[in-house]
Amino acid sequence: MAAALVVAGLVTVSHLAKDVRIVVDGHAVAIRSFAGSVHELLDEADVDVGFGDYLFPGGQEDLADGEQVVVRHARPITLTVDGHTTRHLVTAGNVGDALAELHLTQAGGRISAPPSGAVPLQGMALTMFTRRRVYVQAGGAGTWTRTTGASVREVLRQQRIRLQAGDRVDPPLDSFPPDGTVIRVVPAGPVLPPHTVPVLAAVARLNWAALAACESHGNPLSVSATGYYGMYRVSLPMWRAVGGQGTPDQWPAEEQTYRAQLLYQRIGGRWQAQWPNCGADLFG
Repeated sequence: MAAALVVAGLVTVSHLAKDVRIVVDGHAVAIRSFAGSVHELLDEADVDVGFGDYLFPGGQEDLADGEQVVVRHARPITLTVDGHTTRHLVTAGNVGDALAELHLTQAGGRISAPPSGAVPLQGMALTMFTRRRVYVQAGGAGTWTRTTGASVREVLRQQRIRLQAGDRVDPPLDSFPPDGTVIRVVPAGPVLPPHTVPVLAAVARLNWAALAACESHGNPLSVSATGYYGMYRVSLPMWRAVGGQGTPDQWPAEEQTYRAQLLYQRIGGRWQAQWPNCGADLFG
C-alpha cells in the first residue's frame, strides 16, 4: 500500500511539472518548472523584470504547460530629431523596431545607425534628420529641393553651390533648415577701387546728401538719357578722371560720394560747370 502511495505521489508531482519556454531579449531557453505563476517562473530562472520592461504573459498569470514567456528589457535611447532631443525607454532590440515603437518612420530620412543595428541594453544615442522641402535661391535662379541636410551649408553642398569670398547666406550656414526654409545666397559686391587720394575735411563737410537728392532723388542706380550716371549724375569721362571704374551706377553710394568729392576737388570747387542746377545745395 505504501509503495502504491509513493508511486501515486510521483505521478501527481509529475503532472504538476510544466514544460515552458522563456525568451529573454531574443534568447530562448526551454525549462521544466513547477512554478504556479509567471513571476514564480522568473524567480526560479533568475530573470529580473523592472520598470519599463516588457513581459508577456503578465507576472500574475497562471503558468500553463507549454507556455512561452517573453521578456524584453528596457533600453534608454537619447533621440535627436531635426535638432530636438528627447529621452525614451524602448524594449526593441534593433533601431528600426525602436523607431516603430516610438511611432517614428524613417520615410526617406537619415539616421545615425542602420535600422538593423542593435540597441544595446545600456542604451544608445540616435540622431535622425527627416526629409524636408526647402527653397534655394542662388545666382539669380531658385528651386525647391528635398533634403536631409543637417545645416544650410550641407544643403548648399548637396546642390553643388560653391560660395565665393564675401557671399552672404541667409539663414546662416551652420543653422538647421526646417521644412519650408528659403535659403538665399547673395553674391558679394564688386571690390572697391583703392581710395588713395584723401578728401579734404572742408569738402567732406559739404551737404552731399542734398546734392544727391536734387540730382537724382538720392538714387545710386540713376541713369539719365543724356549720359549722366548715379546719384550725383556724373559723366563717364569725369568719373574715370577721378579713378572711377565701370559706371557710377554699378557702385554703392559710399563709392559714388567719394568720387564726387574727388571731382569737386579736381575742378577746384567750381561746381557751376559740373552741377549747374543743383550745386548750390552743397552749401545748404
